[in-house]
Amino acid sequence: MKQHSLHKYPLIWRKDDFFIKIYCSIPNVATGILLTTSKTAFIIDPGDGILRDLNQDVGPETILRVSDIFISHGHHDHIGGVWSLLTYLSVLRRKSPLSIYFPQGCVEIVSIYNAFRKVYGKELTYSLILKPIADERSFTKNSVRVKPFSVNHRELSPDGNTSIKVPSLGFKFIYDGKSICYGGDTAYSENLVKYTKGSDLAIIEAGAVDEESLKLHMTIEQASNIGLTAKEYFLVHVPE
Repeated sequence: MKQHSLHKYPLIWRKDDFFIKIYCSIPNVATGILLTTSKTAFIIDPGDGILRDLNQDVGPETILRVSDIFISHGHHDHIGGVWSLLTYLSVLRRKSPLSIYFPQGCVEIVSIYNAFRKVYGKELTYSLILKPIADERSFTKNSVRVKPFSVNHRELSPDGNTSIKVPSLGFKFIYDGKSICYGGDTAYSENLVKYTKGSDLAIIEAGAVDEESLKLHMTIEQASNIGLTAKEYFLVHVPE
C-alpha cells in the first residue's frame, strides 16, 4: 500500500486518463479538487481559491469543460469558492448546463444558489441545476459512475458543549475499471471503511488533534488504517 505526502500540496494521482489533483485541503481554510478524464471534468469541494488555482493550472478551456460540481458538505472551507467560480463561468459565456450535487439538507448551497440567481439571473449565460442527494443510489455522468455515501461529520453546537450532525457525503468515482474514493470530512464511518476497501485511490481526512475533536474528525492513525485497505491513499485535511 502506498501512502503519499501528508502536507505537500498539490497532491496528484493519475492512472491512464483518470486524473485527480488536490490543490489544497487545509482545515478551516480551503479545499479544492479537480477530477478529469478524457471525456469530462469535475470539481469537488470548491473552497476559497479554487478559481485562482484552476486558472493558473489548467486555464479557461478546462474550466469550461467542467460539467458537474460535487459538494461533500456546506462548511465554508469546502464551498467558499462556489460564488466566484459560477460568476467566472458566466464571464466566459458558458453555454452548457452545470449541475451541483450536494447532500440534501445542505442549506448553504441552496442559499448561495438563491442569492446568485437573484444577483446574476438576468445575465446568466448557462443553466445552473441543483441536484440534492437524498440516498446512496449510483448514477453515471460522462462515463464516470458516481456512488454517493453518507458519512459521519459533525460540528460544534453554538454552546460549544455538544456536537450536531451536518448533512455530509463521501463520493466514489469509478471510471474505466479504476476507482477513487473521497471521504470528505468525517469522524470514523463504516461507510467510509466499506467504500475505501479495494479502491485504487482513497482520499481520507485526518483532522483530529485531540480526544475532543474525535467527535468531528479522524486521527492520522485511524485514517491511515482505513487508507491501507486501498491500493494507494492520501491523508488530507491534516491540521498545519
